[in-house]
Amino acid sequence: MVSYPKGKIKVLLLENIHKDAYELFHRDGFDVTLVKDAMEEAELIEKISDVHVLGIRSKTNVTMKALANAKKLMTIGCFCIGTNQVELEEAEKKGIPVFNAPYSNTRSVAELVIAEIIMLARKATDQSRDVHLGKWNKIAKGCFEVRGKTLGIIGYGHIGSQVSVLAESMGMKVIFFDIISKLPLGNASSVHSYEELLKQSDFITFHVPETEETKNLFRKEHLNLVKPGAYLLNLSRGKVLEIDALVEGLKSGKLAGAGVDVFPEEPKSNDDPFVSPLQGLPNVILTPHVGGSTEEAQKNIGSEVAEKLLKYVNNGSTTFSVNFPNIELGSLKSGYHRILNIHQNQPGFLRDINSIISDLGGNILTQNLSTSANIGYLSMEIDKNLGDELKDKIKAHKHSIRTRILY
Repeated sequence: MVSYPKGKIKVLLLENIHKDAYELFHRDGFDVTLVKDAMEEAELIEKISDVHVLGIRSKTNVTMKALANAKKLMTIGCFCIGTNQVELEEAEKKGIPVFNAPYSNTRSVAELVIAEIIMLARKATDQSRDVHLGKWNKIAKGCFEVRGKTLGIIGYGHIGSQVSVLAESMGMKVIFFDIISKLPLGNASSVHSYEELLKQSDFITFHVPETEETKNLFRKEHLNLVKPGAYLLNLSRGKVLEIDALVEGLKSGKLAGAGVDVFPEEPKSNDDPFVSPLQGLPNVILTPHVGGSTEEAQKNIGSEVAEKLLKYVNNGSTTFSVNFPNIELGSLKSGYHRILNIHQNQPGFLRDINSIISDLGGNILTQNLSTSANIGYLSMEIDKNLGDELKDKIKAHKHSIRTRILY
């Protein structure tokens, strides 16, 4: 249904995105390039100039400078949960919807959280390291069952609630805190404040997005609130924990252990070195941002995001876009063209468009408009004999950002 030849639509997939995404685009006739690594800003600015569809994971930052050079870019796919690596508002203003996969790696992250809780409670990583070094240190002191312990979850979204279900199945008491009222699953219960959760929990796990409000959510002053011997886990975003506070808590013995999968500064590639003050501390599990890195999760993410991008390019649907007015569009009826227009959200725009159609003697089969504070997204199915002429007139409107036609 795309009017522009698919073979001329360039798709650039970075950061070793799953091959299923490549296959979906390739099978549909697009010109696809798959790149193993992330791109720094300068390289991305150069490469993005003739790209129509961009796919990234968490390491590539789509900055305002990059977007300024993205003259042909139609849409961006974040093949991950987070989208903070993209200047979302700027992309919206330029008429570029952004899609992600908010649920596809939920189970993978939740399973790693549960695994780390058990490993920390039993000091299993330290015990394993000792045995590898030829040390036989069989002790029970400081090793515990997780049954009957209290797990505090900060952020009761898709991952947090999945952790809740798995933890409860092992006999843990689950409490949670979220800034939005959430329905508890099973026997989990919400607490009234973040501070109250810290005071009650034996294990504390963070599952929040990276925002100004969540930056350094756990700081040195919070060490006074946690139980002596509590455990801290962060498999959400690297800037949620103040690393110095975590180090102080571990060295002082206030915290009995920690599991950290995300860091404030992370290497750009597997070939770059990694340095952290957490390295070498006892009963600390450090992993290289692999919470969602399972074959199942990456396969699901690859197909989920690619399918959303294809729906937008092929028929104009913006359902599940994170920065764009959402419109769900079906197949195009025979004898009609679909005109898709992105425009500045200004009074009178729709009136002007309808006047243009009326002046041309056109008939509208369907018309859908959805708006945000900045933009409006308009879809119309009209007589095919008016298609190109109408498209050109709409495109010329002073508030139009982008206009395309589907045959």
